[in-house]
Amino acid sequence: MMKSLMLEYIWLDGYTSPNLRSKVKVMKWEQSEAPVAADLPDWNFDGSSTRQAPGESSECLLRPARVYEWEENHYLVLCEVFQSDGSVHSSNRRAGLREFQTVSDDGKYWWGFEQEYFITKDFIPLGFPKGGYPKPQGLYYCGVGGNQVRGRELVEKHLRKCLAMGISLTGTNAEVAVGQWEYQCFAEDTLKACDDLWISRYVLYRLAETYGADINIQPKPVHGDWNGSGCHTNFSNHQMREVGGKDYFEGVLKSFEERHDQHIAAYGENNDQRLTGLHETQHIGAFSWGVGDRGASIRVPNSVEKDGWQGYLEDRRPASNCDPYRVAALIVETVVKAG
Repeated sequence: MMKSLMLEYIWLDGYTSPNLRSKVKVMKWEQSEAPVAADLPDWNFDGSSTRQAPGESSECLLRPARVYEWEENHYLVLCEVFQSDGSVHSSNRRAGLREFQTVSDDGKYWWGFEQEYFITKDFIPLGFPKGGYPKPQGLYYCGVGGNQVRGRELVEKHLRKCLAMGISLTGTNAEVAVGQWEYQCFAEDTLKACDDLWISRYVLYRLAETYGADINIQPKPVHGDWNGSGCHTNFSNHQMREVGGKDYFEGVLKSFEERHDQHIAAYGENNDQRLTGLHETQHIGAFSWGVGDRGASIRVPNSVEKDGWQGYLEDRRPASNCDPYRVAALIVETVVKAG
């Protein structure tokens, strides 16, 4: 039986901090199975409006990469961007991560992204009065009650929607500042982990529209004595989880120290405003690691030391607006260099 599908093609634009863009394609569909990326046609868009092409040659191509079911006969289609001649566009960081797919598959990498964000209305975080500030931080983290948290209905709607779409969110909580929240996004496949994080962000923006609200993932949207927003990246490979050893972990951490500047350059725009050495961060110009240390660049969980140096690491440097494709590629490359 012929039916019409709504296909919401989604891509990342050419800004320094990529923004999500989308448009809807209606397509006739005869198959009984749900569409997968390989079933769907390429499409195009005006790259001159997204900082991805000049006006005199503005057509860029969208190539479906992963499909998520939004609701019956309506799908979100995550796409990669290509030039009109079929070559990879310079803004297409997913293509760069694909080059590490064999290495990450062989290493059996697991990923957990901790996405922090502010819910805003009229560009002001929920709970902040116009022209002023709420009570200082202290009672907001994991708080309850209308004076402590704002936006819980949206947060829980987002959680349920992502789970229904096959995105493994493992939890959510109110964060240190009022109007600030976090969710944790987990996957055992490197590309899927990053795809899921981008689509979970898209879903959050999309649902916020229904509340007349917006989502701010800038690393320091409120200046002063307020926490910034990060995207702490938890990662492990098979050797870290199953073999471990203090020498191996220290070798990996040494490799991260040697490549600190390279990681910082790719971990998010304006991250210097967050990584000040205050508010549970290490200064952007320094590298450190420590067991259970949330003021370090990389935290070694207490459980790793207790379990004989087996487990995972938490890179606390990525900003909330980071591109996970760049973050994951650098982490895999750095771990491999450690040997």
